[in-house]
Amino acid sequence: MSGRPSASRRTVLRGAALTQVAGLGLAACSGGGGGGTPATPTAPVVLGSGSEVSKGGVQLYEDHNVVVSRAEDGSLKAFSSICTHAGCAINKLQGTTLVCPCHGSEFDAETGKVLRAPATVPLHELSVEEKNGNIVAGPGA
Repeated sequence: MSGRPSASRRTVLRGAALTQVAGLGLAACSGGGGGGTPATPTAPVVLGSGSEVSKGGVQLYEDHNVVVSRAEDGSLKAFSSICTHAGCAINKLQGTTLVCPCHGSEFDAETGKVLRAPATVPLHELSVEEKNGNIVAGPGA
């Protein structure tokens, strides 16, 4: 017998329970879908009609994890709506502010800049254009 005391049955069971709870917490932050970060477009994708985003307006396309804004001059900007903190898909748009459901990070939908931590890195900008009356975003758009 070594000089160290052995762990009690209660200590071992408590440790096993805490390990499972910690695993659930990590799974909740993973963003879902195949064990990785939810995908943003890897090729040009038609998001919707150009009329969906008015001048000075913003539209969140949850199905494609993209947010698009249109400036007063009519130009478009698009950003991935995947939070740069923990990879969660952002599903809430309040005015021009994107709110991450996982930890409350906030981003400016018109610039991609972080407005509220814990995120510290801005959203990833995507190519975007209007083609044949539709908004198209993603690489090569």
